[in-house]
Amino acid sequence: MEKFEGKAIFKGVAIGRIMFYGKKENIVKRFKIEDTAAEIERYDKARKEAIEQLQRLHDDAVKKVGEENAAIFEVHAMLLEDDDFNDSVHNMIENEEVNAEYATAVTGENFSKMFAEMEDEYFKARSADMKDISERVISVLSGKDTTATFDQPVIIAADDLMPSETVQLDKDKVLAFVTKYGSANSHTAILARTMNIPALINIPADPSWDGRMAVVDGHTGTFYLDPDEEIIHEMTAKQDKDLEERRLLQELKGKDNVSVDGRKINLYANIGGLKDLASVLANDGGGVGLFRSEFLYIGRDSMPTEEEQFQAYKAVAQTLAGKKVIIRTLDIGADKQADYLHLDKEDNPALGFRAIRICLTRPEIFKTQLRAIYRASAYGTISVMYPMITSTEEVEEIKKISAAVRAELSADGVPFGNVEEGIMIETPAAAIISDELGRMVDFFSIGTNDLTQYTLAMDRQNDKLDRFYNPHHPAVLRLIQKVIENGHAGGAWVGICGELGADTSLTETFLQMGVDELSVSPSMILPVREAIRKSYAGKDTKSCCFSQEEQI
Repeated sequence: MEKFEGKAIFKGVAIGRIMFYGKKENIVKRFKIEDTAAEIERYDKARKEAIEQLQRLHDDAVKKVGEENAAIFEVHAMLLEDDDFNDSVHNMIENEEVNAEYATAVTGENFSKMFAEMEDEYFKARSADMKDISERVISVLSGKDTTATFDQPVIIAADDLMPSETVQLDKDKVLAFVTKYGSANSHTAILARTMNIPALINIPADPSWDGRMAVVDGHTGTFYLDPDEEIIHEMTAKQDKDLEERRLLQELKGKDNVSVDGRKINLYANIGGLKDLASVLANDGGGVGLFRSEFLYIGRDSMPTEEEQFQAYKAVAQTLAGKKVIIRTLDIGADKQADYLHLDKEDNPALGFRAIRICLTRPEIFKTQLRAIYRASAYGTISVMYPMITSTEEVEEIKKISAAVRAELSADGVPFGNVEEGIMIETPAAAIISDELGRMVDFFSIGTNDLTQYTLAMDRQNDKLDRFYNPHHPAVLRLIQKVIENGHAGGAWVGICGELGADTSLTETFLQMGVDELSVSPSMILPVREAIRKSYAGKDTKSCCFSQEEQI
């Protein structure tokens, strides 16, 4: 038996045989083509088939992991529509008289290298995507199916897994993920947590492990290769305990989110679209604390119309039948792009032209969305929140625009409800001036992912920074506590909608800080409810986690 210590991404125990998932790159040979026009037509046909595959994968992934996590397939489809990429393949076939497989492989490699050498982190991330899409087209051209298939449930071991590879795997036959590389904050790690599959990183996975027995302990980050009977017995007992805990979680449906000492808070869900609502209802969510509206904008060739947005927001409001739905306005930029917006390349998009900055600079986009949101509010309980706020001036400008939209709707005789207006606190600037902002809005929603990233000055997607990236950093927690205090002092209620909201090791801390609402992925609603019901909120919220000298 061999034992390895890695980093746990999702808790749980898995016992089974390993399937080593090696990337089966196509071996491409170059040969001369006589009829280049026919070869170009052959390439175009394969490209269209690849796009259709991606659409099917997207639809399947939405059911497994929700709209947001399935968006990777839409990004890949958009890359296959790129004129520069396709022109390069066409030109190589025509001018060099080579086969489509070879032209696609060379073009994919060239574009991948080009993106990898860029300083912009968003475009760097597209390097792996270019390889992925070129391999997909080559597979179609050669008639190969590269999707991993297996008859029995297995532990997937790999050097690394891309999000597109992770969501293609049959969830019912995946016992656990174990990878050599990866980040605890990567998209694949988030997918593992969303899919409720035990996962470890920093384990020296090797192809020679294929077919061998293993145990994954997601509680301790331990991996056992060829485990002995004693370990299997111990881990089976641990696994049975996990199953019993999951069964008990189901009994929490319909129960209140109340602490041991009687403090009640709201527990909502984060969603990316209408298709995520089934999971919200199945997990007994109290409402939607974060509707990521940008997914109405991604993966299409033009801006969604007011009517399209209205129908989407209306459907969510009607489905939740009076439960609160908080819609975040457009948060395009950084790692989420829409080509038709024609956004310029930026050296640091996470700090650039994104979210509310786009909306205030292009008010026609903003007004269209606000009109759709206000119209939909006549059909349910809708609130709106604005992302990436850094100043009171931004909030003043937003309120003028929203007031103008309401006035237009009233003049047109269009009904709308009483819509709460809130802001996301995800920049240190907003946290520091939250005393002023709290008097201007109805609520705060703390976006802990970006707040942590900006406070620590660390890219959360960079696996080299894992040892330094600490979302529990005292600076982050102090900012959260100060935001809650300032929000309440100004008359605003305060929620948390980032990844930390689902961190049950902090649930009691957040209750003691005085948080009013937590919004988490649907699958985490019941575990967080359990944590709330086991916590003590306490009375002294000012000293819940820091001594008096440590207060800001």
